[in-house]
Amino acid sequence: MQHRWFPSALALCRYRCAPWSLQLDGSQLSAITAQGRYTLPLSAQAGLTLQRRWWWTSVHLHGEDGQAICLPGLSPRDARQLQQLLDHAQADTQRQHRLAAMAAWIDAADALCDQAVQQRRWISHEQQQALLLQRQHIDPGQQARCQASPADLSGAEAACLQDWQADWPALWEQANQHMADAELAHSRALFARVESRPLSEEQARAVICFDNRVQVVAAAGSGKTSTLVAKAAYAIDRGIAQPSQILMLAFNKEAAGELQARAQQAFARLGQPGWQVQAATFHALGLQIIGQASGRTPHVPAWAIDAQAGVDKLAEQVDMLKDRSADFRTRWDLFRLVFGHALPAAGTAIAQADGHDRAGQPYVLTLRGEQMHSQEHCLLANWLFYNGVDYCYRAPFALDADSSGTRSHHPDFHFPQAGLWYEHHVLDADGQPLLHFSAQQQASDFKRLIHHARGHRLLETTSAQLRSGQAFALLADALQAAGIELDPHPDRELPADGQPPLPDEELIGLMRAFISHAKSNALGNAALQQRLAGLPGDDFSERHRRLLELAAPVTAAWDQALAAEGGVDFEDMLNHAAELLESGQASTPWTLVMADEFQDASRARARLCRALVAAPHRHLFAVGDDWQSINRFAGADVGVMTGFADYFGHGQVLQLTQTFRCPQALCDAASRFVSKNPAQLRKQVRSLTPAHGPVLQALQVARREQLGDAVARLLTRLVAQLRSGQQPPGRGGKLQVFVLGRYNRERAWIPADWQERFGQWLQLRFATIHRSKGAEADVVILPGLLAGSFPSQRADDPALALAMPDGEHYPLAEERRLFYVALTRARRQVLMLTVQGRNSPFLDELVADGAVQLTHLDGQAVDEKRCPACSTGVIVLRNGPYGPFHSCSGYPRCQYKPGQSALTTPAPRLAGSKG
Repeated sequence: MQHRWFPSALALCRYRCAPWSLQLDGSQLSAITAQGRYTLPLSAQAGLTLQRRWWWTSVHLHGEDGQAICLPGLSPRDARQLQQLLDHAQADTQRQHRLAAMAAWIDAADALCDQAVQQRRWISHEQQQALLLQRQHIDPGQQARCQASPADLSGAEAACLQDWQADWPALWEQANQHMADAELAHSRALFARVESRPLSEEQARAVICFDNRVQVVAAAGSGKTSTLVAKAAYAIDRGIAQPSQILMLAFNKEAAGELQARAQQAFARLGQPGWQVQAATFHALGLQIIGQASGRTPHVPAWAIDAQAGVDKLAEQVDMLKDRSADFRTRWDLFRLVFGHALPAAGTAIAQADGHDRAGQPYVLTLRGEQMHSQEHCLLANWLFYNGVDYCYRAPFALDADSSGTRSHHPDFHFPQAGLWYEHHVLDADGQPLLHFSAQQQASDFKRLIHHARGHRLLETTSAQLRSGQAFALLADALQAAGIELDPHPDRELPADGQPPLPDEELIGLMRAFISHAKSNALGNAALQQRLAGLPGDDFSERHRRLLELAAPVTAAWDQALAAEGGVDFEDMLNHAAELLESGQASTPWTLVMADEFQDASRARARLCRALVAAPHRHLFAVGDDWQSINRFAGADVGVMTGFADYFGHGQVLQLTQTFRCPQALCDAASRFVSKNPAQLRKQVRSLTPAHGPVLQALQVARREQLGDAVARLLTRLVAQLRSGQQPPGRGGKLQVFVLGRYNRERAWIPADWQERFGQWLQLRFATIHRSKGAEADVVILPGLLAGSFPSQRADDPALALAMPDGEHYPLAEERRLFYVALTRARRQVLMLTVQGRNSPFLDELVADGAVQLTHLDGQAVDEKRCPACSTGVIVLRNGPYGPFHSCSGYPRCQYKPGQSALTTPAPRLAGSKG
């Protein structure tokens, strides 16, 4: 359609404008003047402007050759029409440009799908994000605003718009799945030969997946090493990476050596013995990066790497600090004697009882040997004892006959030499009773009235003040005002029946773990103090504060010991290596980084891994099992596994659920036990391994002294089963037996002459459970499933939460994982030993779940009544000076004695026992 415009009559007659004409023909503007004809594409908007005056509008044209003309005198009506046509043309041009950009983007997005199908390449998250970012620039609102109705669009344009609005991430995911399905068939020969047995489909899919971040959650015995080795071979075979671009990371030299050897064996099977990939420990890698960047390799002493050696070295530094500073020794011993044990959550009952009284009530022991039914009272009593203050606890005094119908009152504490009375109330910072103590407010008011009526000097504190530390300051001021001087004395003789203080070695172990976590998370003293200030009001912040008072000089002494040898510790070295990569001062050639046993990664290790793959087109393949994260004492942070995406960004999460080790029944029992912690990753472990008899047996002896004989009897039984054919021989013709202990001392229960007696048929070895990870045997014997021994009650000290991103809240979380590791070392069965009345709560839990039945060594089911007070001991018949009586087998720790009615009423029995 053509449009023509001329100067208005007013412009021609009154203002004597020179005649001109302007013609729009399709997308071409033509201007005719006395000087000639000019043309301009309508799309060249910058070459045409309208200058409006109140009586007319001038049209200015600017040609590409720099020539400009002015057409004055356009009427307001014609100017509006021209402007509308210009706006429409501009919108149409923009629409065409957007559609062209959209079409180009769709071609690129579609090419990724073609890449997956035709080139057999995984579409990585990095590639997808790059295209999605381009899409944002094309259409920031994520909606194609073409400013045209569907009727105005051509068929091609409508199709383009429809493709643009497709769910491309879903299409890419489908393409990846199609690619993986096809690749399973295409690379079947490689997957069949790369390891000694063909890869499972789960393993093969993990190998094929080449997203930028891949986390593989692998069950115990599911072939993690096979998967790592096969991925290296696959990457080289498919041209995804050169051998020199592949790095495999392990957590110790032995594991790194195994990875290297297994890789070379795999390459040889594939006919490529010349392929060479690097397997290294994090220690060696960090040194390599720092050395290449600075020209000097740092020295990391052996004691700064090995967990036990580090504890031993730290013990030397602590002894030195004690010798040099009386103040440090006082603080150290005060923590051991008074603050060594954490308090349970405010308002809850006793968490770890030292025993139970005759009425079945739990109690804790003070340093002086008193039985207290409140852990807060026990803490106060220990503080008083440490400071040499004589006190009376709950000593009654008579009340007047008309005093509330109560004849006597038992104040919490009384200091007779000073005439001072002390009541501690279970109240929060607002004076309100805490959970489970709803009557505390009324009781506190009653106590206050009693003391007021008698004119007593009274000190009162609350739970909130105790946990914040204010209660100790108030108590010290009140005692000193009453003429009682505090006399801190760590070497004061402790009664034999009192609660033993926290051993030095346990506090040193806690310090070593705390230093490791703090350094791994790059938390200096100022940052730790800031975290302390941010703790919730009901937390035991006073204990954390006192721990930090010790941690600062101990950390300084640790660093001085390092400096004396010209070295750095493991965590500082890893952080330095990561800093060099992050700042660009160092670079590495690896495009595929694979980390084994990732559940044991510290934050420093995780940071280094993240820095290694921060550059474009790099891949992290992390394999581990959060159910087997048991090295928190050495700095491991299970949150690296459970929060993988938060730390490393979006990635694929795959699972290896088929185990090649444990029979299904053992898998089910172990998985059910460990997965009760909801913070852990979920998986369903499957097995095709056949069972040879019962996979779990729980055996009880009468006394601890009989455990060594019990182990010998079990070994004798295994030999008999092997010789009779009930047990087939294991690898190498012998039955492989693992005796696993929570502690090294349990080695003593193995017969000293086992080699002479059983060596012809059995291959026997002992290890702690921590040392057994990664190993396996036909039969596992756990000789020490005793209450107080396994689980260790000090496994998860809440103070470590200060130095970690987020502590664990599930009770005994790491000890539960340790038990899972012990159970899953067995290819056939696990034999567990306990002592009457001292069952480990973990064993009780298996019994209660129906996973195992508790029997005597002769196979007879244990039939006993569980003590209702301590839930650990059992009711036994004893003889006393007044004849036979029943009591808890845990006496004197548990002093419960059932009445006659309790004996005639059916008592709770052990789950799985007869009767």
